[in-house]
Amino acid sequence: MGRRVNLATIDDKPVAVAADTSAGVSLALLVANPRNPREDLGDLEDLKSIAKRQLQPCLVVTAKGYLALWPGDAEHVGNAQYVVVNGCRRLAAAHKYGRTELLIVHDETVAVSRGELLGAAVEENIGRQDFDIIEEARAVEAVVAEYPSTREAAKARGWTHGWVSQRRALLKLTPEMQSMLRAGDLAVRDARRLARVPAADQVSTWRAEQDAAEQRKKEQAEQRKQRRQLKQPNASTAQPVVTAVTTEGEPTSGIPEPRNDSSSSATVPPAVTVEWTNPRAVADLCTANMTPAGLEAMLDILTSRI
Repeated sequence: MGRRVNLATIDDKPVAVAADTSAGVSLALLVANPRNPREDLGDLEDLKSIAKRQLQPCLVVTAKGYLALWPGDAEHVGNAQYVVVNGCRRLAAAHKYGRTELLIVHDETVAVSRGELLGAAVEENIGRQDFDIIEEARAVEAVVAEYPSTREAAKARGWTHGWVSQRRALLKLTPEMQSMLRAGDLAVRDARRLARVPAADQVSTWRAEQDAAEQRKKEQAEQRKQRRQLKQPNASTAQPVVTAVTTEGEPTSGIPEPRNDSSSSATVPPAVTVEWTNPRAVADLCTANMTPAGLEAMLDILTSRI
């Protein structure tokens, strides 16, 4: 794809460097791509090691080839021999950390058209965590502008039409929504949906959605809490029970007395456990173990306490 070239033959300008680019090209001969899709190169600390070793060469085109596409950028290009298409952060790091030359790969086919050069610049950054998504969207928009249609641009760059449309849609967000997206406060999937809402309604729509989502979270949390309580009842929520002893005979002072078993007075009657909150169960137990007089006495007592 790329090829090494004799720097002394470019655009008839004298070049005081070796013909073999493996020896490196002076930074004075390189200029960063004026059409770089990155608005901010960010913190260059991760490239500090370039002072000692360059791990990846920079992709360049000649200044002559670049200016044939954008003659209005001549002042920015100046006397540089090459325009760095991919590797602008490496170039900036080299300047910052004292490296005097960079390895390059020259591929003039990148300068065959504006769309090709812009596409190559964008593709280097797509998917990088530090590449701002709005910068990406603007870069994609710039590439599409160089083709007859969105579909043709996507085909030429090897992108899907849907992906291109989604990125371009982000530019329909209001500045406030774009700032939220860049800060990570707005998810991309939500941003794409909100981009279809009229600009004047985007913020209010987003806030309404946030309020609704928060309410759903609260309701779901309450439902989970209730399910846990039903599955694991604690002492405060457990149903009280009463342990009754079977009795018979006439009540004394209106209270049923224990049954006297003539066959074995020393035998303890079996205990029967019943749910206190279940009236039918209590009634069934009393009916089975009390005389009619005893039941009437209990009824009188209960009635007097209601």
